[in-house]
Amino acid sequence: MEVIIKLTTKQIIDSIQQMPGEDKLAVVLALAKESMPHRAERMQYLESKVRDVCAKRGLNWDTMTDEDRQDFINDIVHEDRECAL
Repeated sequence: MEVIIKLTTKQIIDSIQQMPGEDKLAVVLALAKESMPHRAERMQYLESKVRDVCAKRGLNWDTMTDEDRQDFINDIVHEDRECAL
């Protein structure tokens, strides 16, 4: 005998919110994995675009430190402030 339980979206969200942090992360990662077909191809495309923007500003993404990369992306995201690089 198979039992099917139907839950509302709110019930599912409430259940997930009661989970420990690591279990919540597992749920998010599983959902993200399913919802992002061709993720590798999109990442390659986006990385090439970031490299292009860097090159236009006289920078080399591949030689930047992680901190420089984070600062660069933050400057791009927050266009309302001066770019530090």
